[in-house]
Amino acid sequence: MTRIIFMGTPELAGASLTALLRGPEFQIVAVVTQPDQPKGRGLKLQPAPVKEIALRENLPVLQPDRARDEQFLQQLRELQPELIAVAAYGQILPASILDLPRFGCLNVHTSLLPKYRGASPIQRAVLNGDSESGVTIMKMDAGMDTGDILTQEKTPIRPEDNAQTLHDRLAQIGAALLVKTIPAYVAGKIQPRPQPTEGVSHAAKIKKSDGQIDWTQPAVAVWNRVRGLTPWPGAFTFLPGQPKPTLLKIWQADVTPAAGPPGEVLRADKSGVVVGCGSGSLRVLMLQREGGRQMTAQEFLAGNPLQVRQKLG
Repeated sequence: MTRIIFMGTPELAGASLTALLRGPEFQIVAVVTQPDQPKGRGLKLQPAPVKEIALRENLPVLQPDRARDEQFLQQLRELQPELIAVAAYGQILPASILDLPRFGCLNVHTSLLPKYRGASPIQRAVLNGDSESGVTIMKMDAGMDTGDILTQEKTPIRPEDNAQTLHDRLAQIGAALLVKTIPAYVAGKIQPRPQPTEGVSHAAKIKKSDGQIDWTQPAVAVWNRVRGLTPWPGAFTFLPGQPKPTLLKIWQADVTPAAGPPGEVLRADKSGVVVGCGSGSLRVLMLQREGGRQMTAQEFLAGNPLQVRQKLG
């Protein structure tokens, strides 16, 4: 049985922790996660998904403000882990942690490394119109997602996928792959291999401003932006009005061959709102007015009539 400290924070990490807890080959001696964060209208402190799982399973929980904190490092040493498993923890780990366990630190990274090192591999894969994504189990080093590869598994990116559905699928793939990889790695059946030097790319952190639609782009690129930024920050445009334009968030759309000036409403009926792009057009199927709820195009138009030739931007 391998003594493991698990480090992770969001739902994606929760899938890996849950899978490890089900495995008889693993002993989770502690869970490390980010400090509770204020959320909601009352800004009440809320535990991360990983902490909720740990508390439910009566596991010790550590929540250091900084992974480099000496008191925290001493707690890790006292736990004597043989391996540290990491999934979306949210802090860069110092060498003092990476070198602590006998078998090192293994990371669940949601891309086929060396592609999309960094903070937003799932969103970038959809944004860029990739046909596939996947998970890499990597032995961590001091670089940003530069460690040696242990195992990888691919999955296609389907037209109906967005960042949320791909995230959920990769969370499950990563959890299953981690559980399969650790025993083979600990037994010496998997030899870490360096990442290829070709095909390296970086997935910069997504900003809220990345959601603004540029209607001069091809319709396929706009469609990928809608899919790649759902649910956060969401792809958005502005409806002209007084005293100020209204933000419209687009939740679901598809591409049509209709042609027209970029940003111009070409059609608005129960089948959708068709907007011209740099080439082709986007048919908006689900949208949301700022401060309102998500609606189908038909529901939206019932209370917010749009005119043909009206400009969005």
